[in-house]
Amino acid sequence: MLMNMKDILGPANKNNFAVPAFNTSSNMILTGVMEACEETGSPVIIAIHPDELHFVKPSFIKAVIEEAHQASVPVCIHLDHGASFEQVMEAVQCGYTSVMIDASRQTYEENVAICKKVCEAAHAVNVSVEGELGTIGNTDSNETTPPDEILYTNPKQAGDFVEKTGIDALAIAIGTCHGIYPKDKKPLLRIDILDEIKRQVSVPLVLHGGSSNKDSEIAKAVEHGVNKINISSDIKDPFYRKCREMLQDDAIREPNQIYPPCIEVLKKAAAEKIKLFQADGKAALY
Repeated sequence: MLMNMKDILGPANKNNFAVPAFNTSSNMILTGVMEACEETGSPVIIAIHPDELHFVKPSFIKAVIEEAHQASVPVCIHLDHGASFEQVMEAVQCGYTSVMIDASRQTYEENVAICKKVCEAAHAVNVSVEGELGTIGNTDSNETTPPDEILYTNPKQAGDFVEKTGIDALAIAIGTCHGIYPKDKKPLLRIDILDEIKRQVSVPLVLHGGSSNKDSEIAKAVEHGVNKINISSDIKDPFYRKCREMLQDDAIREPNQIYPPCIEVLKKAAAEKIKLFQADGKAALY
């Protein structure tokens, strides 16, 4: 069933679990994610970044919508890190049921203003909105923000931000990074900041960049009130490792020979995250 993010995160907030948001940029990844969620009985957020949308084209969203309508679990189609009002509106027109506007690197006042503008437009067509306060690091090779330059979310500011913008979910910075951590860096979540933010706001909280964090840390974040966790590298890495392995055999060239084993390892990785987030079996709540 196709839902917006507000409706899919409501039961998660009430029942203290996190809905996985899997970055999905191909039909093979979509297949693995949906099968993992169906088999574990987990609600799911299909996250598609603007760069991913540019690659897969808007027609891919129609395929995701069809999968959602056929699914036995709740499905939300979410724009991940929309950078501008125009990108967000393009996503709405494509059929996304949820959008993120990431103005976290702008001034606080500018962040509030654009989030409020997006909420006014998106809410009018029943599309939910995620905003971000604070900035997480990024370990991808083409980015420049190292893990030690994280700007933690100000808990007292968080309450004001939610009230002024009208957002449906808040992405927070408590010590995570996009991508896989370099070997000389050790991720560490600030659960104390999470607890204080939780006291200040009632909307669901979102954790970006959870790859490479210890399972015990992620589990603790869920226990302390995170309701949506974004996962990209942790499912794509095993998928493409298996692809490289399959392509070592020169006799294999058909997609239906190459991709099924890759999808299986992705499903295993996705199922592990689903159980870690305590989302398995939670589709029954909707």
